[in-house]
Amino acid sequence: MTGFRATVVVHDPAGCPVADVSGATDEQVDSVSRSSQPTAEGTIVEEFGVSPEASVDGDFDVEVTPVQSNDREAIYRFERDEAADCACEIVETTGTPVSSVRAQDGALLLSFRTLELTEVAEIVDELRAHFDGVLVEELSQDHDEVSADPVVVNRDELTARQREILETAHEMGYFDYPKGANATDVAEELGVARSTFTEHLAAAQTKLMDAILEADRDRQ
Repeated sequence: MTGFRATVVVHDPAGCPVADVSGATDEQVDSVSRSSQPTAEGTIVEEFGVSPEASVDGDFDVEVTPVQSNDREAIYRFERDEAADCACEIVETTGTPVSSVRAQDGALLLSFRTLELTEVAEIVDELRAHFDGVLVEELSQDHDEVSADPVVVNRDELTARQREILETAHEMGYFDYPKGANATDVAEELGVARSTFTEHLAAAQTKLMDAILEADRDRQ
């Protein structure tokens, strides 16, 4: 059996406290967990970890409380309204568990596994219905056997501007982990607004995803 592993970045996760902390502290946020059931007050409790040197002080939409700290990690906790849009929960309503959550530069990165490539596209579409700046950052396929399984993508499907944006983002390390550049950095290099960069990148990724899906269907 084969499957796919994907990491989707949500650049504007609409007030997600985890993403807000990463943007305010310039720290990568890891070890995110949340309660499976709401409290009696109808809130969801979440915890996250940052480096012990991070100063988690800021005007956030929720109260962020320190829980514990050691020489490797500091853990913080907050509560949010159960009814609030949560990117993680939106993914999981599709029937796909989120395997990893992290935040960097104010963006939320969600990793998950699917059996079919079409499920990745459906999850991205669902996230885009709620948030701006949703992009596939990583996509790989597991194989039962070690063998080449290339997909040829016709570059002519992309406009010259879309190719320029993809190439610039790649060269600057936008798709690296940890990132060599964020969306603002790449937009400034290209001389465009950040929203323009993310729109062109989303359009280019949609075309590439369509080509990959078509090739996958042809092999079946």
